[in-house]
Amino acid sequence: MKKVVGIRFKPAGKIYDFDSGAFVLNYGNHVIVETEQGLGLGMVVTPPVLYEGSAASRSGKPLKKVFRLASQDDFRQKENNLATEKKAHAYCLKCIRELGLKMNLFAVESAFDAGKLTFFFTSDGRVDFRQLVKMLVKKFGVRVEMRQVGIRNQAKMCGGIGRCGREICCSAFIEKFGPVSIRMAKDQGLSLNPTKISGQCGRLMCCLTFECETYQSVRKKFPKIGAAVKTKSGKGKVIRHNAIFDRIAVRLEDGQEIEAGIDEIIRE
Repeated sequence: MKKVVGIRFKPAGKIYDFDSGAFVLNYGNHVIVETEQGLGLGMVVTPPVLYEGSAASRSGKPLKKVFRLASQDDFRQKENNLATEKKAHAYCLKCIRELGLKMNLFAVESAFDAGKLTFFFTSDGRVDFRQLVKMLVKKFGVRVEMRQVGIRNQAKMCGGIGRCGREICCSAFIEKFGPVSIRMAKDQGLSLNPTKISGQCGRLMCCLTFECETYQSVRKKFPKIGAAVKTKSGKGKVIRHNAIFDRIAVRLEDGQEIEAGIDEIIRE
């Protein structure tokens, strides 16, 4: 039987399965692993577990192996890579201005062996960056990849503080983005003001999905908006739901608005 360990390369990044071999690993250990791009430095986030049969990832491909435990030299290499990334970012911005390209460069990542630089950017359309790549290759003498990503990915990579006062969810723990719709905000009775339900990326906040299923389940026992009901104060129509406290707002026939509990109303 093989031992499979979960490795993460970035904070809140995707967790990848690797064959831990004979290594004794615990949460928080830093290791050097084999990847499709060469060796990489990652952190153990899921301790090794026994896996029966041939070791294969969730995609069905054979698992790569943990190469060795990370050493001080590896951490120094990581620091050097960070310095290179900072230098490459500044130089690329300069080239973009010189070439007049309509692109927003926001991050640069270096391969662990420093043999490749990946430049992440957003843009409203396609960008002809062939001349830019030539300038970057000439300057740094390594392979260069230009990767255009969406605005939500930019927020995840750059991080920030949400309107709740905490680190934005996508940067803190969300591994992949799910669909978010305005219907989710409606189901939770939230304000539909775009400035109040949009995140740092300008898209609908990911946290709208967290309690949506619970709200939808709770609201099944509520009469629909506009439904005619009878209360102790008289007949009226439902105008709002308060799913948290199991209460509804009713507009009576005389125009008065009242709030009553679910068990206090009679549906007509």
